[in-house]
Amino acid sequence: MITISQVYRALWLSIVVSGLAALISAVIGIPLGTALAEFSFRGKGAILTVVHASMGLPPVVVGVFTYLVIRRSGPLGSFGLIYTFTAMVIVQIILATPIIAGFAHASLEGVDPRLGLQARSLGATSVQAMLIKTREVRAGLVAAVIAGFGRVIGEVGAVMVVGGALNSKTDVLTTIAVKLTRQGKPAFALLVGAILITLAVVVNVFLTRLQADKGQREAEKRVTGYVS
Repeated sequence: MITISQVYRALWLSIVVSGLAALISAVIGIPLGTALAEFSFRGKGAILTVVHASMGLPPVVVGVFTYLVIRRSGPLGSFGLIYTFTAMVIVQIILATPIIAGFAHASLEGVDPRLGLQARSLGATSVQAMLIKTREVRAGLVAAVIAGFGRVIGEVGAVMVVGGALNSKTDVLTTIAVKLTRQGKPAFALLVGAILITLAVVVNVFLTRLQADKGQREAEKRVTGYVS
């Protein structure tokens, strides 16, 4: 029997798990996508192929693979990760990182290469030129993070495999919705689904608005010399 308190806890856990996974994935994925767009090195093509292929990984397959690695008899079994909060974050990082890296790479690839050359001609180092290009595509990078968060917030198969969907411990909104459907309560399951959709929309609007406000402040500073 699913209670209201369990739904509240699942809501909070969904926010924390997916938010943390998206943040860590951004820390990994944006530099990876940037490196793939800006530098030439041995094996770059192979890494890029893996990133693009991983963007469409079936969540359940990722969940089963992660389960085999972290289960008690697996290579990382001694860490006791199976059916924990940490396991859920790990599996979501695996799902979100390729998406963020792929979007970041595509955004930077679309920048006019003359921008970096112009920066270098004015005395900027290669790192400074890269940062200038990154600022130019910050809207695309925000979109990458939004896409990564959207990938994991609505995920059910992988988190159920590694988290176990334990009542009041590793249940998130998606697993709660599955349980309610199995209990013959589709209306309640739809309500939980509506909460999940609302959560995703609120986060996306917040990130988009944050980026828009930052861009507006920078534009005002360039024009007037100060920010209102």
